[in-house]
Amino acid sequence: METEELLAIIANGEDSRHQFKATINNENSLASEMAAFCNSKGGYILVGVNDDGTISGLTDENIREINNRISNAASNNIRPAINPMTQNFTLPAGKVLLVTVEAGLNKPYMDTNGYIWVKSGSDKRRVTAREELQRMFQEAALIHADEIPVGGSSVVDIDQEFFDAFFEREYGERVEDQEVSRVQLLENMNLAKNGQLNICGALLFASRPQIRLPVFIVKAVAFPGVDIEDEHYIDSQDINGKLSDVFQKVLGFVLANIRHVQNEQSINSVGEPEIPRIVLEELIANALIHRDYFVSAPIKVLVFADRIEIVSPGHLPNNLTIENIKMGNSNVRNPILASFAPKVFPYRGLGSGIKRAIKAYPDIEFVDDRAGNTFKAIIKRRIE
Repeated sequence: METEELLAIIANGEDSRHQFKATINNENSLASEMAAFCNSKGGYILVGVNDDGTISGLTDENIREINNRISNAASNNIRPAINPMTQNFTLPAGKVLLVTVEAGLNKPYMDTNGYIWVKSGSDKRRVTAREELQRMFQEAALIHADEIPVGGSSVVDIDQEFFDAFFEREYGERVEDQEVSRVQLLENMNLAKNGQLNICGALLFASRPQIRLPVFIVKAVAFPGVDIEDEHYIDSQDINGKLSDVFQKVLGFVLANIRHVQNEQSINSVGEPEIPRIVLEELIANALIHRDYFVSAPIKVLVFADRIEIVSPGHLPNNLTIENIKMGNSNVRNPILASFAPKVFPYRGLGSGIKRAIKAYPDIEFVDDRAGNTFKAIIKRRIE
């Protein structure tokens, strides 16, 4: 960093990426500050600068001592250890030490007490909410929502006829001919653990998944105009069941509430939907497979006169962007579910669905709402 840039930062004051400190005496306190930067988007600590932006300055001896404290805190007081960089500046009002802390690649970072800190404005806060902690572990690929056990579930919840037909179709053998119990078979397939179904196993194969997972439904509403109206709507359904059934029901709901065009078909034919079926299939499947199952909220499918909105709980994971997904890049949020998805409903593999949908119908907008923690696909309807 050049001196001019440092002076500009000081002039602008503290924010979520820039912290001022007159000096550093406590390694534990420093560790929590650096961990907060690592768990957020990285940032800078300017030592020798007061909170109000005036330069307090450091001596050469101060700088040596503070560098030692930074090294000790980064190595011994943060888990996993980090590697901050330091840079000395000599300003007219005194010397300033700049500490650069990069956004971490191995989140979450903890202090010696096991606390996880993140930046909150120019300050920091301790992460205590379960969903936020789960999301951080999820981003680090330490845990995935689809493998979380479903409390109170067991093999009894399985739709045995459906599961047996699936197993025979996919593996060419009957469940009854296996040398292990049905419970062990489900565990071998990564659909259960210790006798309990995980979220993936319940959503795919339980007779009535929403008995134990009531929020994992799809709320579908068709409105006559272009805005949400509480009392005026054309159709409204809470869609539940196994994911394969939910997929078909949601697809049917949308098809029933959009126009169909005859094209060159006979006048007695149903006609082709105004939006190609493959577009609806890809985006509905994408929502069911890639939504964040750590978030206790339903998927929303809203049909308006000028558009269709598919709103999934959870913004795009990690550093994935809308531009990335348009190019076919992906980040597997629910790996078990994604591995089974092509076998239970039209899903053609990671990274390709969005590209296919755009190719078939370019009038699609994507909104990654990080503040609201949702991802939205908006399909524009061509008003006649």
